[in-house]
Amino acid sequence: MTDDARAGRNGRPVATTAVLPFPLDFEALYLRNHEDYHGFALAILMDQQSAEDAVHRAFYEILHHWPALLADGNVHQQTWAILRRTVISERLINYRDNLAELTEDSDVARALCALPPRQFDVMVLRYLCHCATDDIAWYLGVTASTVDYHGRRAKQRLEQAMPARIRRST
Repeated sequence: MTDDARAGRNGRPVATTAVLPFPLDFEALYLRNHEDYHGFALAILMDQQSAEDAVHRAFYEILHHWPALLADGNVHQQTWAILRRTVISERLINYRDNLAELTEDSDVARALCALPPRQFDVMVLRYLCHCATDDIAWYLGVTASTVDYHGRRAKQRLEQAMPARIRRST
């Protein structure tokens, strides 16, 4: 009977692809939180496809770090941190892409877009989103001193890119 179930046309066996199962506790976490995570991502990103992509990337990262997350003991806090970091990262990428299209203050937009990703993130989170250094460090997964370093380097690059505008505003 099992031979018949596996047989295809002309009695040849049908190739089966083995799907590697996810850990049961990971699947439970996914099923329990997927809708809430998607709702959070949609509220921040305001785009269905971007929200789905961000949640997918977050769960992929969670799966990649699953044994370490279980060992930590606070799985929900850690998975939420991964989701938030992923969504904020997606928002910053979208913001960076859209920033170049702005016509007003285009010299500022061009200078910001020319910054390396970490420096850009720090500047946007610090000066446009008014986030505290500790929050930025948490979002980016770095220390507060690293955030300050990236902020200083970004300011130096911006001063070089538009010295007259920076001096006027300080």
